[in-house]
Amino acid sequence: MSYEVRDELPTVDEFVALRDAAGMVARSRDAVEQGLPNTVFGVITVDETGETVGMARILGDGGMVYQIGDMAVHPDHQRRGLGSRMMKRLMEYLEENAPERAYVNLMADVEGFYEQFGFEYTAPASRGMYRRM
Repeated sequence: MSYEVRDELPTVDEFVALRDAAGMVARSRDAVEQGLPNTVFGVITVDETGETVGMARILGDGGMVYQIGDMAVHPDHQRRGLGSRMMKRLMEYLEENAPERAYVNLMADVEGFYEQFGFEYTAPASRGMYRRM
């Protein structure tokens, strides 16, 4: 099967479905409708039938701080290098557009994936924190 990574965002329905299929925490439809348009940059991966099977995006202020988020590949299409292809495209965007010394962060639940793209654990110098509303 062939795949194409495109510089575009998923639809609201695709976003909700991919997060669900990948076992990620659900987001309300209202939140997705409000949040997606505020994306700094995003990609999707489509299969040869045109179905969106992967997504990833960059959030942030477009200058000082960026966050990699919503990286998901449908389980039927995992282990084919799609996450790496999407992450590579996100990093190309950042290298072309992010100002020098910009801070890029992410929250990951996949061990050993993001290090290949230059990411390091922040501890013990700092600790990531979160609060779910």
